[in-house]
Amino acid sequence: MNYFPVGKLDLKLLERLIALNPIKDPRVIVGPRIGEDAAVIDFGEKYLVAKTDPVTFTTYRIGWYAVNVNANDIAAMGATPKWFLATLLLPEKRTNKKLVTQIFNDIIKSTQALNITLCGGHTEISGKIDRPIVVGHMLGEVDKDKLVVNTNARPGDDILLTKGIAIEGTAIIAREKTSALRKEFGEKFVKRAQAFINNPGLSVVKDALLANKAARINAMHDPTEGGLATGIFELTKASETGAIIEMKKIQIYKETRQICKLFNIDPLGLIASGALLIALDPKDTKKVINILARNGITCTKIGKLTKESEGLRLLRKGEFIKMPMFKVDEITSLIT
Repeated sequence: MNYFPVGKLDLKLLERLIALNPIKDPRVIVGPRIGEDAAVIDFGEKYLVAKTDPVTFTTYRIGWYAVNVNANDIAAMGATPKWFLATLLLPEKRTNKKLVTQIFNDIIKSTQALNITLCGGHTEISGKIDRPIVVGHMLGEVDKDKLVVNTNARPGDDILLTKGIAIEGTAIIAREKTSALRKEFGEKFVKRAQAFINNPGLSVVKDALLANKAARINAMHDPTEGGLATGIFELTKASETGAIIEMKKIQIYKETRQICKLFNIDPLGLIASGALLIALDPKDTKKVINILARNGITCTKIGKLTKESEGLRLLRKGEFIKMPMFKVDEITSLIT
């Protein structure tokens, strides 16, 4: 029997499974769809936006991660994250008061920092797992005319990227491979890389809400598992477009480059929470970049959407190559 690797389910299989569940409720505006970050439900004057996502690659500050990665997906739809529920699955014979208290404190502090209400959830100690797992459930709301749906992106749109890529991957590897990195680069390097979860930071809520307020945004997507390359693929899949991406325009932090070189992994395929992809009319590009810059958020034009028939192309060292694809996140070669 062939078993699937760690990471996202094969997208072709996922598409077939989604097709088995046709949405009949007319109030479901956006249902399960590859390339969209959350579901959207008509709630009268506004849309309710709903998302669920687990944290599995790390156990460090797992409650904080759960809040932020789910809030990012709500914000990528143009919505404000408002309500959070968490399911805590805790390992038998490894769970104590200190562990549970730390997870709860991280969830509470993180929701408070984003003005989100922790309004429910479930806790359970299980003999079937060997590490704590937090599954987050986030709800948000958005004015109907400000909803961002990735199917609205179109050929000719500019593609912007906030901050840089592989922020989350850099922080996780620095936490999980501390000894090797300390030996190679020193203690200060390790501390800087571990701190990436705070600076540049994993949250893109501010990025998304500022951009959506500044201009008419056609699409937003936060690349996570599979890195920037997978995020670009998912965005173009949803919008039935192609893309040209300029490698030299993609911001890759020095620490990220050094870590990827040491472990022989590609930063384009490394889990990338902390960055936000934005597709918009070129006439609004400068306005959005400037507004984000005034709020301390770097934003760079990295490419353009094209016709779907042109595929996904990466301009690297003056030559066009096919965008690399990653069936599993690059981090899985180091952490399982």
